[in-house]
Amino acid sequence: MSILTVKNLTHGFGDRAIFNDVSFRLLKGEHIGLVGANGEGKSTFMNIVTGALEPDEGTVEWSKNVRVGYLDQHTMLSKGMTIRDVLKGAFQYLFDLETEMNNICEKMGDASPEELEVFLEDMGTIQDTLTNNDFYIIDAKIEEIARGLGLEEVGLDKDVNDLSGGQRTKVLLAKLLLEKPDILLLDEPTNYLDEQHIEWLKRYLQEYENAFILISHDIPFLNSVINLIYHMENQELGRYVGDYNNFLEIHEAKKQQVEAAYRKQQQEVAELKDFVARNKARVATRNMAMSRQKKLDKMDMIELAKEKPKAEFHFKSARTSGKLVFETKDLVIGYEEALTKPLNLRMERGEKIALMGANGLGKTTLLRSILGEIPSISGSVELGDYLHIGYFEQEMKDANYNTCIDEVWQDFPSYTQYEVRAALAKCGLTTKHIESKVVVLSGGEQAKVRLCKLINRETNLLILDEPTNHLDVDAKKELKRALREYKGSILLISHEPEFYRDIATDIWNCESWTTKLV
Repeated sequence: MSILTVKNLTHGFGDRAIFNDVSFRLLKGEHIGLVGANGEGKSTFMNIVTGALEPDEGTVEWSKNVRVGYLDQHTMLSKGMTIRDVLKGAFQYLFDLETEMNNICEKMGDASPEELEVFLEDMGTIQDTLTNNDFYIIDAKIEEIARGLGLEEVGLDKDVNDLSGGQRTKVLLAKLLLEKPDILLLDEPTNYLDEQHIEWLKRYLQEYENAFILISHDIPFLNSVINLIYHMENQELGRYVGDYNNFLEIHEAKKQQVEAAYRKQQQEVAELKDFVARNKARVATRNMAMSRQKKLDKMDMIELAKEKPKAEFHFKSARTSGKLVFETKDLVIGYEEALTKPLNLRMERGEKIALMGANGLGKTTLLRSILGEIPSISGSVELGDYLHIGYFEQEMKDANYNTCIDEVWQDFPSYTQYEVRAALAKCGLTTKHIESKVVVLSGGEQAKVRLCKLINRETNLLILDEPTNHLDVDAKKELKRALREYKGSILLISHEPEFYRDIATDIWNCESWTTKLV
């Protein structure tokens, strides 16, 4: 039975087409991975099927009484609400039923025998609904999900207004899972989760009985939970049974078949054109030439998909730094309260260090303390000599209304417009992206703009906070290659072991120095 049916969907932004006559069906119990390069329209598709965006053409039909849960990272959370309040909101329909049951109880005292019978029947129905939906163990369920996603460490009584972007995402994901909708729509749910909580979410989705659509560039995670792949490319949507690796094999085989057919057709076209050109003027062969021309005119021409620009990252090196990159002496980091024991850390030139550990332990806080962006609670940081630092922040704090060209130009005013365009194109952005405002780009495209600014600055120390968030598979692979070849030092936070293990010369586990229970 089809839960969701999309027919003849066409959509675009300005002169940039995203979908062209796309159709799609979601069946009960299907676990779908929605994949494609940055900017191919995965998040746009989610916005269209949830009704947040009206398509230019086509229809979206949900079957009746389907409860849809969408992990939308732009959802507003009201100031003054605690994490617990937000999570309890998942059960609002049950609290409304409890209120209705209490109202019935109040009316029972004055009811006639006939009315009393109706009231008792209604109460029994409500009571069954409350029991079947675990109403009387709501607090235990909230704590179970909160523990699984690491929200207990943040504190369930914390005001949602004080949360970081990553913590907000965890709260929204926890609420969504508690709602147990008939279909889950998840857009990059692992971006702000650490390894431990990704593992928990993986187990949850493996056991999830209902349908879900998952957008993720984390291929090991994707492969472990899905049974179908839908691939977005060149305004089309292709369906592949199996995991991502299976899709890659079939997709590559199809591509080679099309290319072989294209070459064969081009050769035939060249021969026909040559025959027509040589014979159309001669009376004896004019009819044969016209016959060949008709064949040419009727031919259904095969077109190869335009090659998308692939990202190329080449970090510019500054002069060599001193032997010491940084050293901390009894450094305690945090805000109102300490996040760590006193830290005595040392990093030397050429080291590539990955920081790992659960969220909320202070990995980002440590980076910002080393850079001097926030004061430490106690202790000191000594930076080495001749450091040229490039810093990639995890989150963009504000919406950016600059065009991509202006965004890079303001950091590199000596560049010509040609040089700015070339630098952005090397990072895998098309002309249409380059001329767009940063705010309208996908998360992955925005990350490429930020990486463009980073790779064109001369550095000998890269400090990278989750640089792979939102990046598509090809861009991630290219970034990994570039970081392995980088001659300077690297301090990296990443939740993807398959990304950082091949780069890091050392791994620091932040769980060994935290003051929190892990």
